[in-house]
Amino acid sequence: TAFTVWNQSVVNEKVYTVSLGFLALTSWLVLRWLDAVDPARADRLLVTIAYLAGLGYAVHPAGFLAGPAVALAVVLRRPTTLVRWRLLGGAAGALALGLSLFAVEPIRAAHDPAINEGEPTACVGGPRLGCTLSAETWRRLSANVQRAQYGGHDVMARKAPFAAQLAGWWRYFEWQWWRDADERAPLARRLVALAFLALGLLGGWTHRRVERASWWYAAPLMLSLTVLLVFYLNFNYTWGQSPELGDTVAREVRERDYFYVWTFSAWGVWVALGLAPLWRALAARRGGRAAGGAPTARGWALAAPVLLVAAVPLVANAGAASRRGETFTREWAHDLLMSVAPYAILVTNGDNDSFPLWYAQQVEGVRRDVTLALVPYLGLDWYARQLIRRPVEPYDRARGPAAWRDSVPPRPTTPPLAMTAAEADAVPPYVELGEPQRFVHGAIDATVPAGVLTRDQILVLRFVRDAFPARPLYFSPGGYAQALGLGPWLRQEGLATRLVPERQVAGPTLHPLDGGVMLDVPRSKLLWDSVYRAPAALVREGRWLDRPSAQLPLVYAVTGQQLAQALAARGDTAGARRVMERVVAVARSAGYE
Repeated sequence: TAFTVWNQSVVNEKVYTVSLGFLALTSWLVLRWLDAVDPARADRLLVTIAYLAGLGYAVHPAGFLAGPAVALAVVLRRPTTLVRWRLLGGAAGALALGLSLFAVEPIRAAHDPAINEGEPTACVGGPRLGCTLSAETWRRLSANVQRAQYGGHDVMARKAPFAAQLAGWWRYFEWQWWRDADERAPLARRLVALAFLALGLLGGWTHRRVERASWWYAAPLMLSLTVLLVFYLNFNYTWGQSPELGDTVAREVRERDYFYVWTFSAWGVWVALGLAPLWRALAARRGGRAAGGAPTARGWALAAPVLLVAAVPLVANAGAASRRGETFTREWAHDLLMSVAPYAILVTNGDNDSFPLWYAQQVEGVRRDVTLALVPYLGLDWYARQLIRRPVEPYDRARGPAAWRDSVPPRPTTPPLAMTAAEADAVPPYVELGEPQRFVHGAIDATVPAGVLTRDQILVLRFVRDAFPARPLYFSPGGYAQALGLGPWLRQEGLATRLVPERQVAGPTLHPLDGGVMLDVPRSKLLWDSVYRAPAALVREGRWLDRPSAQLPLVYAVTGQQLAQALAARGDTAGARRVMERVVAVARSAGYE
């Protein structure tokens, strides 16, 4: 019996859980294959393993993690398999059949779903045989599989010293048994991790001693899931690793412990096998031995509490692993979408402030009239093409904020970019500006700084030229528009920053912020008082576990403090006090005293 190890990293990333299921099923079939006496049955099992490898890879590249261990098991157990061409051909066919699941991508993409990352198809307006089987579809699908939009994956160009990458893995190893990410008890956490490391090593030794045949599969698999996986993933320094290095080294944008869900789950099996001899030794010591040398029943019972070691991760991680009642991210998406006017274009920064908005729009139907423009994707050709061809969805007056119900403009009929797909494809990745450049549109006369103007910045300026002011243009928190010299034409309304057609001047309703930006005090107060739901959700949850994305709750703390200062400057001390009470509660719940 193997004890289930509580693994915090599988909570949010469901694809990794599915991939873990494929790895477990494959490993079980390998054990069946090792025990098979009937050659025909063994062959069928091997072909099934090949099929599962292809199917698992189509879900996630981890589908091939068991490959080296399976190959070694074949070489050591039945080496003649390597010269049985019919069997190898059947296994190759089964592998290809599993990989055929990738065909879903171009077929689905041709239907132009609302979320169509990578757009791996040459078809427009629905799938057709000719374009689905074209070289262009194959090129785009291959780019998707190889993650070309993220720069590919060159494992030989090391992003950090291998020793540092192993240290990052060890940090996550410690978390699996006790997720003390805030470093409240580092010594105790390390001792617990060392204990589970020792139990796993004891389990590996026990496995080798008791059942050598399956050990020759399990040990190479463990090597693949540890040292080789760390080398292949080739991570930067993890987000919280070696804080003394600060920003002098490149870091991952989030903690990546979920990439090792396979590692720690497999290690849990060896931990269980390590508990077995420990239990046996304690049973013999506490209750003596019966005839034949085995511990007595009384000894087994007296030593049974040692098995509670398996519950340590469950108890230590119960608070960190459970996501029950956590709604902050959903409410954040609601709040940001509700901050913008009907039919707005909202420029967002990246995964953390964009993916929740996709969920809110496509699953819960919140503000589907808003056009999202993700900065990282604006640098990719397929994303601009989607923005050009997709119609704007109607504004739901009944579900929108009360502030907009009486001022809904007509539904736009033109895209945010007045370009053809070919013209969008021709936008360069960047242009070099030898000196500052003027950007003039209506009353906007901005100075774009010298340096490099990236493709996403070029397209955002095209939003201004092609769609503004007919369509409202907003920016997610982060200072993106200020970097383009648009500060004097920016007005902060709650969480979002709005581009306005004329230069701002401080007054009764506008409070000056940094960089020429003005805070719309009445609008922001209205949003804080009657629209925003995330602060209450975070205070109710009372914690924020994911340190890399803590900027989301901090946005409420910063913008709320700005609003409180503006209210106080206008004599509304009671309103300022109420806002600051919420600011303090949000900051404390996010772990910032």
